[in-house]
Amino acid sequence: MRIVGIRFKNLNSLAGEWDIDFDHPAYTADGLFAICGPTGAGKTTILDAVCLALYGRTPRLDRVTKGANEIMSRQTGECFAEVVFETSQGRFRVHWSQRRARSQAGGELQPVRHEIAEADGEGRILETKLSQVLAHVEKVTGMDFHRFTRSMLLAQGGFAAFLQADPDERGPILEQLTGTEVYS
Repeated sequence: MRIVGIRFKNLNSLAGEWDIDFDHPAYTADGLFAICGPTGAGKTTILDAVCLALYGRTPRLDRVTKGANEIMSRQTGECFAEVVFETSQGRFRVHWSQRRARSQAGGELQPVRHEIAEADGEGRILETKLSQVLAHVEKVTGMDFHRFTRSMLLAQGGFAAFLQADPDERGPILEQLTGTEVYS
């Protein structure tokens, strides 16, 4: 799985709309980059946006519901997270969003929306039901939320947990990441 781009709006301390294009030469030139900055700058929010778009949850926040949304920036009426990614199965766009009534900061939270679509061509929407979007993401990435956060996105403290995991858990993840399943 390769993340091509991230877009998000009003998540945690990063109010407003943000766009990160990983196909930009600044990211592709060296093949390696770091997300760094002072505490509270929004580093983890970028990772939260990826998890929200793909799985509708984050390592810090189990679920966002109609009754509770701790990730929407304060004094805003809507938030979203969108990720474009590619796998051997194709290129996909997954979009997660929630708003308040009339998009007003004081409005009642509305149901979460989640969809997955083809990222190339006409952008055909593949699924819009929450459970079906999640199932489709898991199918095309080969990773559920737990595996994703243990391999692709090691949240703070997660690297130690990965290293201390049972070899039977680490092996399949490393094989999938390195493309060496054929040697199993």
